[in-house]
Amino acid sequence: MSGKNSIDSKRELVINAENVILGRLASFVAKSLQEGFKVYIVNAERAIISGDPKTVISSYKKWFKMKTLRNPQKYSPKRPRSPVAIVKRAVKGMLPKDSWRKGVIAMKNLKVYVGIPEEFKGKELIEFKFMMGGRRTTTRYISVADLARAMGWRG
Repeated sequence: MSGKNSIDSKRELVINAENVILGRLASFVAKSLQEGFKVYIVNAERAIISGDPKTVISSYKKWFKMKTLRNPQKYSPKRPRSPVAIVKRAVKGMLPKDSWRKGVIAMKNLKVYVGIPEEFKGKELIEFKFMMGGRRTTTRYISVADLARAMGWRG
């Protein structure tokens, strides 16, 4: 049994999302999930979305105006407001939609956290230097926490 636990620990990724561009992070995580890894994303609220903050917020707020065709006064699709849900939605968008096995089962291996939980404080976190945003890539960006607050998140 000890051999199985060592194999499972190698198939886990603990990723620090601080100052990482959300789209690049989501594509890497989606590929890792398809390969069978369990992925834990910490500091999800500190991931960034490149672009003018006003434009990013207005494009996300357009989701709230969209309604269903059957009864638009009563029903509308669920829209993510928390940083955890925004990051999960970005990863879900990168997964294949034609296969239930690849998409749904892969999402079960993803856990996203705001901040760093106690269980990951001693572990080594993976940080992506090549995915980082900032002054080199763009000067205009917004963090996922700021976007979530603009959408109505009270965390």
